[in-house]
Amino acid sequence: MKFSIVISTYNRLHLLRRAIDSALRQTIPCEVVVADDCSSEETEKYVRSLGDAVVYHRNYVNQGHAATVNAGVEKASGDWIKFLDDDDYLDIHCIEKMSQAIALCPDAVICSCIAAQVDTNATEISRTPNFGSGLAFYIPQVDIHYGMLLELIPFGTPVQVACRRDAFLKSGGWDTQFSVCDDIDSWIRIAQFGHGIFLNECLAYRMIWPGGYNQKFSFIHRLHTNILMKEKIYSFVNDKHRHHLPKMEDIKNYLKLHWTMVAFKRKDLQSCFALINSSALSFNSWKFLINVVYSRKRKMYNSHIQKIVLMEK
Repeated sequence: MKFSIVISTYNRLHLLRRAIDSALRQTIPCEVVVADDCSSEETEKYVRSLGDAVVYHRNYVNQGHAATVNAGVEKASGDWIKFLDDDDYLDIHCIEKMSQAIALCPDAVICSCIAAQVDTNATEISRTPNFGSGLAFYIPQVDIHYGMLLELIPFGTPVQVACRRDAFLKSGGWDTQFSVCDDIDSWIRIAQFGHGIFLNECLAYRMIWPGGYNQKFSFIHRLHTNILMKEKIYSFVNDKHRHHLPKMEDIKNYLKLHWTMVAFKRKDLQSCFALINSSALSFNSWKFLINVVYSRKRKMYNSHIQKIVLMEK
């Protein structure tokens, strides 16, 4: 099994250096690919100075995040792809730990882990929650989309996720029409082709800062894209779960309520008033929200999702 770490970048050399360093310091050998979305000459000069340690691809014109990730995967030669944005970085054991878990479940196509959210000084702010028991376990393919729909399976952001390269290509890669959730859209489609793996270890670091890619888009834009993602997931849910699915309308109302509360917490009252509507009065949307929060905090994941432990604590 060979891993390729694909780092997407655009004009953030001061952060890219850290991302590349975390990839080159992995405890087992892996390929490092830098996919550059037509940055300034300083980025190209630096990456090329690393010689054969890094595979470098540069877009001739700026094409956006999704197209740049796709170009990086095309250049990669590994069986598995580990995604990494230039403002994030990896624990040095990330690829080793993921490889160990994948070896125990060769039919897996997607693997995720816990991530720490850090500030610009690399000080930890929070962590994504543990999921279930054991150090690592797999979720059968028939259960993945149902778990994603109810937000019980947290594949997460690119820094947390790796996938099998052939499944990525078969799924069509990242959809360039999306300005946000291009990663989630990809996980949805990749999960058609095999099992998922989750590691209850913090192996990735995601920086939360005003220059973050997702900070460029309004709450309303993110809400509408989230609704599109839920509709897509809904269409992929296995027949095994069809008889106990919530109504799509209730899920939409839950999302409206969720983003209204996020806007309120961040004191963005303009967005809050723009988002709030009858969903705030919907019993089912509040019920959905409470169930999601309760399940995460109590780790009481739905009994319909089968989790098979690969590695015990």
